[in-house]
Amino acid sequence: MPSQPRVELAGSHRETVAGATAAQPVDDREMVQATVVLRRRARSLMPRAETYAYRHPGMRDYHSRGDFGVLHGADPADIAAVETFAHENGLTVVERSAARRSVVLKGTAANMQRAFGTDLMHYTAETGTYRGRTGSLTLPAQLSGVVTAVLGLDNRPVAKPHSRRAQAATVTGPLSPTQVAAAYSYPEGATGAGQTIGIIELGGGYSPDDLDTYFSGHSPAITSISVDGGANQPGVDSDSDGEVMLDIEIAGAVAPGARIVVYFAPNTDQGFHDAITTAVHDSVNNPSVISISWGGPEDSWTSQAASAMLEAVTDAAGVGVTITAAAGDDGATDGLSGSQLHVDLPACLPPVLACGGTKLTVSAGAIDTEVVWNELANGEGGTGGGVSNIYALPSYQAKAKVPPQKDTKFVGRGVPDVAGDADPVTGYTVRVDGQDEVIGGTSAVAPLWAGLIALLNQQLGKPVGFLHPALYQLMGTPAFHEITKGNNGAYDAGPNWNACTGLGSPDGAALLKALSGTNTTGATAT
Repeated sequence: MPSQPRVELAGSHRETVAGATAAQPVDDREMVQATVVLRRRARSLMPRAETYAYRHPGMRDYHSRGDFGVLHGADPADIAAVETFAHENGLTVVERSAARRSVVLKGTAANMQRAFGTDLMHYTAETGTYRGRTGSLTLPAQLSGVVTAVLGLDNRPVAKPHSRRAQAATVTGPLSPTQVAAAYSYPEGATGAGQTIGIIELGGGYSPDDLDTYFSGHSPAITSISVDGGANQPGVDSDSDGEVMLDIEIAGAVAPGARIVVYFAPNTDQGFHDAITTAVHDSVNNPSVISISWGGPEDSWTSQAASAMLEAVTDAAGVGVTITAAAGDDGATDGLSGSQLHVDLPACLPPVLACGGTKLTVSAGAIDTEVVWNELANGEGGTGGGVSNIYALPSYQAKAKVPPQKDTKFVGRGVPDVAGDADPVTGYTVRVDGQDEVIGGTSAVAPLWAGLIALLNQQLGKPVGFLHPALYQLMGTPAFHEITKGNNGAYDAGPNWNACTGLGSPDGAALLKALSGTNTTGATAT
């Protein structure tokens, strides 16, 4: 049979991890799994998050999951074309989903390399050994435009948890999640009943015994879901365990009536993407808000993977799901060496509610002081934030006076949108691997806001979903505590919006009134 013409898959070019060395070629018999991401239906208009913006409690601003999948999912003919391609190359179809626009394939390394026109090698890097590739992938010409991304052939870690353990000598006033929620005036009487909070985890695990101890025997209903072979595995990686327990304990404490579903996936571009799409399109558990405390610099992603992630979170807006994400814990460089500035992905994706960090002190149950979290000088981190070099300024930030990116002058999406207590010096009391600890980081802010969203959803009687436009209309009102002091190494705090703490930390009661259509000093969300 004559060979078919092949084309490069746009955006799939890869380089090795800086400083990595090739250990050896991958064994041809090694089993490899990859997710093939497909375009939307040929007649589907490309959905925009702004189309589904929250407007008023009495209005439905989004599709049901079923309707969205029919309108904006993959065409069955495209799925069939990928299945034919798989069979011709000796690959097995493990899973297919029109709603998620994904086909998961499995096969030997030899067959995967032949199918996608690449060479796989095992590399050794500072972060460990990974299976990687260089250059671009290729596909048969008939799949050009049908396939938008192939994820998982390269399984290097793409993210890290944005949590920070406090140094015992520096802790000045650890707070419980409920103390923080009280200081931020979370709506009284709301528990999140009837809501489900989804949490994305790329490692680690939780111990039911620890949760029972932490919640005094009244831990929330928790379900774990495996994505791409990920699993709840406490005791393997202490840092990842700390992240998982921090997320669950904060969300569960501030929204004790909500169910929590934890989606465990491998720390790869495939795992991260598939965990989000699984949660967004989960019609069994129906999460109304998803918390993400993992991320990596936007520059470190291939453009095909970043585009697939953007599509995934746009789907979330389309089905009324809010996604909160940590903005990063390494200041304005996002942890990359050198002086250049970077923002974190997925926090920088425009449909995601990016969560920055503050240093909060509480007196008599109320806010005493709150400034930008910046402990970079003593090695305890600082809030991420800045301006994207990839994503243009979204319409909801048109009046926020987001400055051009300092290095490139690109007029991009400003990060973060909102903030909350993150400094480990004033961090959260949590229980991890049988021990009580104090942990901070912007990864604490994502579940803190996710819990607030669950409370708002309960009180409003509907998911707030994509609420960025509503929040930015409340800029400068009592719905937010503006943070005007401090910096994150490159950007300064200030009134209204800033690239350290966004609009500020929440006043939950005022925010609920505003989203209900009640004026807060003249501003409404509609």
